[in-house]
Amino acid sequence: MSRGPRRAGAGQGAAAAVQLLVTLSFLPSVVEAQVTGVLDDCLCDIDSIDNFNTFKIFPKIKKLQERDYFRYYKVNLKRPCPFWAEDGHCSIKDCHVEPCPESKIPVGIKAGSSNKYSKVANSTKELEDCEQANKLGAINSTLSNQSKEAFIDWARYDDSQDHFCELDDERSPAAQYVDLLLNPERYTGYKGPSAWRVWNSIYEENCFKPRSVYRPLNPLAPSRGLCLEKRVFYKLISGLHASINLHLCANYLLEETWGKPSWGPNMKEFKRRFDPVETKGEGPRRLKNLYFLYLIELRALSKVAPYFERSIVDLYTGNVEEDADTKTLLLNIFQDTRSFPMHFDEKSMFAGDKKGAKSLKEEFRLHFKNISRIMDCVGCDKCRLWGKLQTQGLGTALKILFSEKEIQKLPENSPSKGFQLTRQEIVALLNAFGRLSTSIRELQNFKVLLQHSR
Repeated sequence: MSRGPRRAGAGQGAAAAVQLLVTLSFLPSVVEAQVTGVLDDCLCDIDSIDNFNTFKIFPKIKKLQERDYFRYYKVNLKRPCPFWAEDGHCSIKDCHVEPCPESKIPVGIKAGSSNKYSKVANSTKELEDCEQANKLGAINSTLSNQSKEAFIDWARYDDSQDHFCELDDERSPAAQYVDLLLNPERYTGYKGPSAWRVWNSIYEENCFKPRSVYRPLNPLAPSRGLCLEKRVFYKLISGLHASINLHLCANYLLEETWGKPSWGPNMKEFKRRFDPVETKGEGPRRLKNLYFLYLIELRALSKVAPYFERSIVDLYTGNVEEDADTKTLLLNIFQDTRSFPMHFDEKSMFAGDKKGAKSLKEEFRLHFKNISRIMDCVGCDKCRLWGKLQTQGLGTALKILFSEKEIQKLPENSPSKGFQLTRQEIVALLNAFGRLSTSIRELQNFKVLLQHSR
């Protein structure tokens, strides 16, 4: 009497096991089939991006991120949340950010808290007022009096240059240098109501999202009915979210024995966030938005190349030989970005009647600026660090895309107040793009792991 149910149970278990194997074997083809083809709102296909990133961009951008100029980022992780009372910081040890000791910062970077430019700038009394301004992050030592006067003018230059981000005040005592290589972005265990509230605020309160989308982490409805600008905005935020989630899946705490953590890719977490079945079809769309975000920042890098190609621009750390090598590598990356044949056409945005386009552009800018402020509400310091950096990087990319005329008018041998980038913006821009490049590379790795799991 008792054997019948056991046989039935065994049969059901075997059937479930077979179904699981079928699901696992089917999953890779589903992911590959849905994350492929031409992206919406541009004429670029995913395979072309994969090949371009793998063979041209990823090896070089990874090398660039290891250079001193780009590995040290000054950030204020103690700014209070401007939107709600904070519910305390994450106490998990992996949420902690280790600030960089003053002795480790290259002399050319730490010489001035507001981006001093060179030995001349560090020793000239005439430029003391200039120390308090946000300016181009590093210029060589051959400065004319006209250039010095221009620097002082920059100190009076306000926010009218279309910042898309809320910038940290680098003069604040709370601002600290962080070595990005020693504080990598990975899974920290930070989750729950606090993390949900941040992303809910980003999507629900600040994003040009489809009206039918109510839950930001599972937006089932496509972005139909929105104009191009609002579709782009939504895709940028979704793509940034997908990129961050990919980093967490790829650098997950797998185990910890005798105090030694083991980090690596977590297949279960990847499926939970991106599998078309578990996300009800939304996972592949998130990944496509990641590719779209990559194209936007790639386009910005190709546009800003003339700014860095000028002889006056020097990525100054105090190590002359390394600084020259760093600039050469950066210009080589810019050359690659220009060679990409299927760039996003930003001129299609804000192309309507002048009054309406100007109003929409300002709304676009203010929405994104508000999102950058929300990053000060993240309870995990390491998550806050990388959230602020990647948001600022994207904000800098948008600033570049909408400053084409100013960039074209840049003088060759003197600074211009028409368009300028602080060192903080430069570091954020290249590291944010480096994160996207890494995300796309990690996605290829997950596809391989899924194929091996068949």
